[in-house]
Amino acid sequence: MSLRIFNTLSRAVSEFSPAQPGHVRMYVCGMTVYDLCHLGHARSMIAFDVVQRWLKASGYQVTYVRNVTDIDDKIIKRALENGETIRGLTDRMIDALHQDADALGIERPQHEPRATDYVPQMLRMIGTLEQKGLAYRASNGDVNYSVRKFAGYGKLSGKSLDELNAGERVAVETDKQDPLDFVLWKSAKPTEPEDVKWASPFGTGRPGWHIECSAMACELLGQTFDIHGGGADLQFPHHENEIAQSEGANGQPLARFWMHNGFINVDNEKMSKSLGNFFTIRDVLKEFDAETVRFFIVRSHYRSPLNYSDVHLNDAKAALKRLYTALQAVPPVQVRIDWADPLASRFKAAMDEDFGTPEAVAVLFELAGEVNRNGSAERSGLLKALGGLLGLLQTEPTAYLQSGAGLDEATIQAQIQARADAKKAKNFAEADRIRNELLAQGIVLKDSAAGTTWEAIT
Repeated sequence: MSLRIFNTLSRAVSEFSPAQPGHVRMYVCGMTVYDLCHLGHARSMIAFDVVQRWLKASGYQVTYVRNVTDIDDKIIKRALENGETIRGLTDRMIDALHQDADALGIERPQHEPRATDYVPQMLRMIGTLEQKGLAYRASNGDVNYSVRKFAGYGKLSGKSLDELNAGERVAVETDKQDPLDFVLWKSAKPTEPEDVKWASPFGTGRPGWHIECSAMACELLGQTFDIHGGGADLQFPHHENEIAQSEGANGQPLARFWMHNGFINVDNEKMSKSLGNFFTIRDVLKEFDAETVRFFIVRSHYRSPLNYSDVHLNDAKAALKRLYTALQAVPPVQVRIDWADPLASRFKAAMDEDFGTPEAVAVLFELAGEVNRNGSAERSGLLKALGGLLGLLQTEPTAYLQSGAGLDEATIQAQIQARADAKKAKNFAEADRIRNELLAQGIVLKDSAAGTTWEAIT
C-alpha cells in the first residue's frame, strides 16, 4: 500500500508521491516567538515530527522547514512591555522553544528560518506582485494585496469572496479597497522601535505576517513543493493568503498537499493565548513526564480535536507504562523491521493511511500482549522499533518506570534549567519548589561549581 494523505485543498485523501522522486520537501508554519509555547503548539510540532519520521522510514529524503516568526505586533508589544530589545526577546523565546521541543523528543527541522533574515526576499515578492497589479500602495503608506484580482482566492477555505466578506466583522479600513485585502508591507510608525524598521522601495517599514512564510518557503524549497502544514486555525486567512501571494507572484501552485492538524480543546474550546485557556508546555511538564505528553498527542489522529485534561493525561501515562512494562519484563533485542510481519504490516498500513497513529498505537499494545504471553525478545525488539517511528519507547524501561516515576532525561534537564533560570532571576521560592517537586518524584539534585547533576533514588 502506498502513502495516502488528506489534502485540505482537495478535501480528499489522495495518493502521495513527491514531485522529485525520493525527495519530499515540506514547510510547516512555526511559532510567533513572543511567549512560551503552549500545548497547542506542541501538538503541531509533534504531528509534523511524526509525519517527517514516517516519510524517512518510508525511504524518502526529507527537507523539512519550520519557520520562526520573529517580527510581529505582539512581539513588539511584549518587548516594549519588558523593556528589552526585539532580538533579546525573540532569542530568549527561541531558546525556550528548543528546550521544550527537545524535551518532547521533537527532531529539529533541517531549516528553521527567522523571518527577519528574509526581508530582501519578501521585498522582491512584493515588488513582483505590484508589477502584476496584485498589490497597491495605500494612502497610509502600507502596501496591500488586492484579493479580488487573484482568481483563485478562497480555494483552500472552500468559500467564495462574497461568503468570506460576509464573515468579516471588522469595519473596512479606509486605506483598503476591499475588507479582505491584507497588508504586505506595513509603513513604519513613529512609536515603533528602530530595530523593526527596514528601508524599502515602498518606504521604511516592516513585512506583514503572511508574506513572511511565502518568501521563506519559496526561497528554501522552490516555488512549488510537496507538503505545506500547520494548525487548522491557519487555513484561513494565513494559508489562503500565502497561496494568493506565492501563486500570484510565481504563476504556479505553492504546495501540492496541504495538511492541517486539529486543535487541542479545553472545555470544548480551542486552547489559545487569546482565550486565556492555555497551558504552556513547561506547565504541563511540571505535572507529567514528556513522553506521556507526547503519547497523549500521538495516540489521537492528527486531524481530530483533542481534549486536554489531567484525567486524559493520567490515562495516557498508565497506558504508556503498560508498554514499558512489557519491554522491562522481556528486554528487547535490536531488530530490523520486517514489514511482511503481520503486525508490522498493520502498523505500516495504518501510517500509510493519512498517518493513522491511533491504529498504529493499537498495534503496539497487541505486540506488548504478545511479549507478555510468549516472552519473545524479538517481539519486544519489534515493539521498541515500531514505537521509535512515533518517537516513543526509546528510554531504558527500568529507568522510565522507576526513575522519577517515569521522568526521562530530557524532562529532568528541562526542570534543572527552569530551576537555574529561577535562581538567576532571584526567584528562590520557585527554585526550591522545582527541587522539592523533583525530590518527591525520586530525583535528587546535586549542585556544584561545575553545575547541577541528578540521580534517582533507588
